[in-house]
Amino acid sequence: MKFQHKFLDEIPGELENGILYISISYKVTLHLCACGCKNKVVARLSPKDWKLIFDGEGASLFPSIGNWNFNCKSHYWIRNGSVINIPNGPLKKKKRKKYFFFF
Repeated sequence: MKFQHKFLDEIPGELENGILYISISYKVTLHLCACGCKNKVVARLSPKDWKLIFDGEGASLFPSIGNWNFNCKSHYWIRNGSVINIPNGPLKKKKRKKYFFFF
């Protein structure tokens, strides 16, 4: 799955699948869960929460999105608009860092 980014001044009432909504004024991003369950995912942008990186072409969020409160329990990265699913089950810390961190 790939997200297209959309910068907004106002938060929309309804979200479309495949769109990462970004509101700098509200310091938040929103999207529908990447698993397809249609749950709304909100990521607050702050030094303690999520960081947004926009390179002029694609948007990335750090850290990963972990939807532990949803039935789907999905866990994924958004890197340059692409969804990278994190497999279920424990990975050794060293392997997890090597696989998922790129900076």
